[in-house]
Amino acid sequence: MSAQGFPHLERRIITCRKCPRLVAWRRQVAKEKTRRYGDWRYWGKPVPGFGDRNARLVLVGLAPAAHGANRTGRMFTGDRSGEWLYAALHRFGFASQAESTSREDGLSVTDCYITAACRCAPPANKPLPEELSACRPFLVEELRLLKGKRVVIGLGRIGHRAALQALERLGCHALDPPAGFAHASEAHLEGGVTLLGSYHPASRTPSPVV
Repeated sequence: MSAQGFPHLERRIITCRKCPRLVAWRRQVAKEKTRRYGDWRYWGKPVPGFGDRNARLVLVGLAPAAHGANRTGRMFTGDRSGEWLYAALHRFGFASQAESTSREDGLSVTDCYITAACRCAPPANKPLPEELSACRPFLVEELRLLKGKRVVIGLGRIGHRAALQALERLGCHALDPPAGFAHASEAHLEGGVTLLGSYHPASRTPSPVV
């Protein structure tokens, strides 16, 4: 039943024009590109979540990278953060392969869903508070549709805060507060959901030992 709502939600995300600054920036990046990807046809639109719609594990990142998901159209795909993240997911059996390069690369994930606090690539990788607020209903709806969620990992302070705010809107309040961000933090929420905090897999993060 829950999966039936995803196509409609994804269309709403992809066609969103709520934030003029983000619309202008992602379009500019998609037009100007970068020399390395000059032959790519950039996605240049808001990026929906990706993964198993019956997942127990949900990852909430910051936003699409300008030349990563803004180029490929899939979360954490085509950038250094994604190299680290999918290698780790593959190592622990959540991803079918360690590399995520395009939407046509054959990658699939099992028992895991990957999304973000902001759906458009922001300038300097820093979305404004009002832009995060405008995107929040999308995350709330995703988490509502993900009926099987048991563990939600907020990647970085912004991802963690966005996950907590969205879960609270669904009535999943912390049972043992505080639920503040720290690496390896753990908070148990109503509804049987555990919220974990993790550093964001930035490009400077060392590769996992496989």
